[in-house]
Amino acid sequence: MTREILESDVYKELETVQNPPLVYPDCKIQQHSEQHSGGRAIRDILDIGCSVGISTRYLAETFPLAKVTGLDLSPYFLSVAQFKGKEDPPRAKPIRWTHANGEETGLPSNSFDLVSISLVLHELPRTATVNMMKESFRLLRPGGTLAIIDQAPNSKVLQLSPVLFTLLKSTEPFLDEYYMINFEETVRETGFVNVTSTLSDARHRTLTATVPF
Repeated sequence: MTREILESDVYKELETVQNPPLVYPDCKIQQHSEQHSGGRAIRDILDIGCSVGISTRYLAETFPLAKVTGLDLSPYFLSVAQFKGKEDPPRAKPIRWTHANGEETGLPSNSFDLVSISLVLHELPRTATVNMMKESFRLLRPGGTLAIIDQAPNSKVLQLSPVLFTLLKSTEPFLDEYYMINFEETVRETGFVNVTSTLSDARHRTLTATVPF
C-alpha cells in the first residue's frame, strides 16, 4: 500500500488540501519551558526510550540549536536510528545515540534542560517508572523540563471491555500497572514542581514538570 501511494499522484491532492499560511500551535513542551525555566534556553535534550529515533528527530527539528541525545535499551533500535539519521540534513550538532538503561543512564547529573519520555512508560512496571522519574530529576538542571507523552488513562477512546483489555495485555503486560499510577502525584513526590497534564489528542496526554531552582 505504501508503494502504491508513493507512486501515485497523491501530491496533487496535497495541493488541494494544504493551507500554507496555517500557523501551527506552539509545542506544549516549549511553552512549559518558556513559562517555568526562568528564561533558560533549551541547549541539551535527552530522549529516553527513543526507539528508532522518530521522537528524537522531532525534538531536533523543534530545537535546532540544541544538542540532542537519543537513549534506548535496544542496540538494534539505535542501529536503525543511526542509519536513518544519515539520510537527514546535516546538523551543526549531530544527534548522539546512546545505548543505556533509562533507569540508570550513567550520564552526568544536571546535564540536560529537557528530558523527554515518549510512549515508553505504559511498557514498564511501576518500579521502573518510578526509577525513571528519579533518574530524570537527577539529569535535569534547575529549571529543566520533564516531558512525558503517553496514553491517557481517562481517554474515552481507550476504555476497553474486560475481554479486549485481556487481549491487549498479551502484548502490553504492564498496562494495568500503568493505569493505576497517579503520574502527577508520582512526579511531584520525585521533587518536580509546576506539574501539568493535558490531552495531546483523543488517546494521548502530555505531562510536563519542572526541576525547582
